[in-house]
Amino acid sequence: MHKVLILDFGSQYTQLIARKIRELGVYSEILPFSTPLAKVRSFGPSALVLSGGPQSVYGKGAPHPPKGIFDLGVPVLGICYGVQLMAYFLGGEVIPSKMREYGFASLRVLDRSGLLAKVKDKEQVWMSHGDRLEKVPPGFVITGSTANTQAATIENRGRKFYGVQFHPEVIHTREGRKILANFLFNLAGLEAGWNISSFVERKVAEIREAVGTNKVICGLSGGVDSLVTSLIIHKAIRNQLVCIFIDNGLLRKGQYEALMEAFRKKFALKVIGIDASDLFLDKLRGIVLPERKRKTIGRVFIHLFEREATRIGGAQFLAQGTIYPDVIESNPVKGPSSVIKSHHNVGGLPKGLRFKLIEPLRELFKDEVRALALELGVDKGFIHQHPFPGPGLAVRVIGEVNRESLDILRAADDVVVEEVRRAGIYKKLWQAFAVLLPVRSVGVMGDQRTYQRVIALRLVQSTDGMTANWYPAGPGLLSKISTRIVNEVQGVNRVVYDITTKPPGTIEWE
Repeated sequence: MHKVLILDFGSQYTQLIARKIRELGVYSEILPFSTPLAKVRSFGPSALVLSGGPQSVYGKGAPHPPKGIFDLGVPVLGICYGVQLMAYFLGGEVIPSKMREYGFASLRVLDRSGLLAKVKDKEQVWMSHGDRLEKVPPGFVITGSTANTQAATIENRGRKFYGVQFHPEVIHTREGRKILANFLFNLAGLEAGWNISSFVERKVAEIREAVGTNKVICGLSGGVDSLVTSLIIHKAIRNQLVCIFIDNGLLRKGQYEALMEAFRKKFALKVIGIDASDLFLDKLRGIVLPERKRKTIGRVFIHLFEREATRIGGAQFLAQGTIYPDVIESNPVKGPSSVIKSHHNVGGLPKGLRFKLIEPLRELFKDEVRALALELGVDKGFIHQHPFPGPGLAVRVIGEVNRESLDILRAADDVVVEEVRRAGIYKKLWQAFAVLLPVRSVGVMGDQRTYQRVIALRLVQSTDGMTANWYPAGPGLLSKISTRIVNEVQGVNRVVYDITTKPPGTIEWE
């Protein structure tokens, strides 16, 4: 199977490159720009992509690829910062641009025989750069330009090196998919061999070989990720899998009871249910910082899994529904990026973990997981439920988590989801939920002064959770939700609506 390796130099769009390439049927992975050349070779890439990044190639401490990266004999595509790196290392010249380009630009196609085959002239592309190529390297030709960038697309077909100053991976570049396809198939000569069915077969074989005759414990959260994880492992080792569903007191209204029934009856999984709500609340007492919440919850989960493993006997593996965005947001492993937030199943794991981890979905994006769930026979209603964070309502209670705050939030959240479903927009949204803020406001209820809590509503649209837009909910829907929460939820007298995109915000508040 052909594979594409993406070296990340810190672009906010790097994950989109991987997704777009996989959508075209070619497997791709992301590694940091600093990955040693030996490791790059061991990956066995059929082609390389150098991502964008926020720095200047000539700047002090600028991220550079390992020496010899252009001598591997594989096709290379440089995107934005990546094309500037290519020029910088191969004898071109990069300088600060007098006219920076951020946003839309019109691409003038000068040559359609290579990277821009069948691309419309003057089509919209997305630019985000402050430097420009002053001189292209020897052997390269300019095949596309914009008003402010003479070398918008460069090509060296002899060495199979290509570069674009814009971002073909984002939706704003209208012919971006076609440009990526031209690179992968017409120029690099790759074949589309990546699909969900082949992924399942590969993972089942890997799990069987790794586990042998041992048992595996899988933590179920009630979401699609952990369920798909358990179904893949069950396909591989059957009764050697024991699932554990923990009521941590941080779930939605009625969620624990409904899910326990579904796990056992619909999916025929061996599931142990544990009520540990008191333990989690006790450990969370006094904790305000989001990172400490997530890591505390992760540690308690592991403690309970280890306890159950001792009771069960023979369990040496812990399975988790970790997906690619969890890894990307929790660890600065993808280049010069920072930790956004630690996911409880990544950043919250203790160093002395006694289990070996099995994370079959670690390479997949959310939309790929949903496609996989459909392949495994999960009904669409469950697949398209809104994502629910592993730490549950703890990251939607801003500030200290206690039973009173959870009861308030749980009731308000139930109203939000109910009204969103009634409005017929549940399937249009990525997530819809309530957040309990650590502030009180003055109100008037029944001719009396109140001083009560504030609920923030969060309704967003997204395809993979990596970026998101707030949903332009109509005043009628917002009015219904607000009126019901204030009237039905004791302790709340004000409701506000969050209209922040991701980035700069995140979907969850913590």
